[in-house]
Order: sequence, then C-alpha cells, then structure tokens
Amino acid sequence: MFPAYKRKTYKFKSGYVEIEKLPADIIYRAPEKEKNITYIKKWKRPFDIFFSLCAIILTIPIMIPIAIAIKLTDGGKVLFKQKRPGLNGKQFYLYKFRTMCENNDHLLKEYLEKNPEAKEEWEKYRKLKSFDPRVTKIGRFLRKTSLDELPQFFNVLKGDMSIVGPRPYIKEEFEEYDIPLHIQKELLSVKPGITGYWQVSSRNEATFEERIKQDLKYIKNQSLLLDIKIILKTIKVMITCKGAH
Repeated sequence: MFPAYKRKTYKFKSGYVEIEKLPADIIYRAPEKEKNITYIKKWKRPFDIFFSLCAIILTIPIMIPIAIAIKLTDGGKVLFKQKRPGLNGKQFYLYKFRTMCENNDHLLKEYLEKNPEAKEEWEKYRKLKSFDPRVTKIGRFLRKTSLDELPQFFNVLKGDMSIVGPRPYIKEEFEEYDIPLHIQKELLSVKPGITGYWQVSSRNEATFEERIKQDLKYIKNQSLLLDIKIILKTIKVMITCKGAH
C-alpha cells in the first residue's frame, strides 16, 4: 500500500485539489488479494497477445495505405517514436503514425508565445484542442479517428504495453506538474495501455489532473470485464470520433 498524501492539499500546476474531496480509492492502492488478481497476473498478458495479433492482422490493409499517404505528404518518416516510462519506470519506445511536421518544437513555441489562450490550454490539457500548428492535414484525420495509435499493437506484442491501461506518460510531465513520487510509482505499477479509462470517459476533454485520477481508478479496479467494457467503448468512440481533436 502506498502511503496517503501527507498534505491536506495536493498541488498541481493548474491549482490545488483538497484531499478531503478526493475519493479514497484514488489515495490508496488496492491490496493484491483483490478478486481479479488472477486475471491481472496470469491472463492479462495472453489476452494482450491474442488481441493485438488479431488487431494487426485485421488492420494491416489500413496501416499500409496510411504509411504510404504519410510518406507522400512530405517525404518524412512514417512512424513517430518517443521514449516513455513503462512498467516500473523502465523506458521503452512508443510507436505511432507520425501526425506532425518533423522538427516541430519551434512551431509550438512560437504559436504559444503569440497566443496566450492557447498557452493556457496547453498547460491545462497538455494538448491543443482547437488548433495545433504542428499537425499535418493527414495527421488531423488520423488523430480524429485514433488511427495514429495502430502501431502501438506492436508495442503490446513486444511486452512494453497492454491493450488497456493508464496512458503512456512522458517523464517530463511528472516533473512539470509536481506529481508526488508515490503517485508516479502507482501509475507505473502496471503497463501503459493503448486505450484506457479516461480515453473512453472523457478523452481529450479531461484535464491532465483528471486523467491521473481516472488512471489511478483503473489501476485499482482493473479486471477482465472492465477491460472488455473499455475496449468496446473505445470502438464506439473511434466510430463516433467523440472528443477527438
């Protein structure tokens, strides 16, 4: 069990959250004797392998045209890869179809400097929901439909990720938002997922703080039934493009 917060308030960059208002299941980790521990320890990995293999076979006819379209757009790399902390903090390369212009850091910096509202939005959500100057035309379509995530099924096969789990965080996010060490350890106590609790409940409408709370809730309550529900809701969200930006 991770210790409870030692302060009565938890400081995020965007403000303070009163601990008294946080559900108890967010503050404490569920004990290992949970009824679903058998699934988590014995069956989740085989489920991930089976599901990702099926997904790759079914989506190869989609992934090949996407790769060609990205290459024809600007001649750049097809895949975007980035180091992320995985299970127990072990670093791995996360794969996505590239949706942004290459070497785009200066574009974001200049845009945020000229647009205070966009800067505030970035600090709150770690995303630009209305307009992102770094995203290509085909990238907007891929993001809206979540097709840019398809290469992550190979991350699952490699064992770096799971089908369902917390979002793959960036190490710098923990530092920027002053996330306590024991909360970081909790978030990294399971493999990150292609989809998860917050993606189907609020997707890009959730603030960074809300995503953390929902990821912690999933970690405590994970089960086969919950994973299946999240997968089915993910398919619905992809079809309707709800909350996509």
